[in-house]
Amino acid sequence: MLNNSGVFDYINVLGTSLDAASTRNDIINHNIANVNTPNYKRKDIRFETELKHAFARASEDTVDARVKNLDLEALTPEIYTDYAELSFRYDGNNVDINNENAILAKNQIKYNGMMDLLNKNFSQLKSVMK
Repeated sequence: MLNNSGVFDYINVLGTSLDAASTRNDIINHNIANVNTPNYKRKDIRFETELKHAFARASEDTVDARVKNLDLEALTPEIYTDYAELSFRYDGNNVDINNENAILAKNQIKYNGMMDLLNKNFSQLKSVMK
């Protein structure tokens, strides 16, 4: 009965977003590990833009209705090579370790914030069920 009520809609979107942030962490760590690999090109994922577009395409008037009708299966992070044709180093590598560390820190803050929000949602559910 709870599943059909829409109570898990936000939790499902948060879960999908957490998965994307986790994937981004893995990719950034891979970039960092390959900072000295000749001809390596940094990778990243597209997710937030796709999520924003999915919300914008929704015809519903309320945020709740938009969240409820999101096709989470279609919101899979797309891994891509960033600036594949460019390199600022002689060895063909385009990874900047300072940039990667900054992106990693930003992504970790975002991940922690979403995790806190998810925990609050579960706490609210728990208190309602008592």
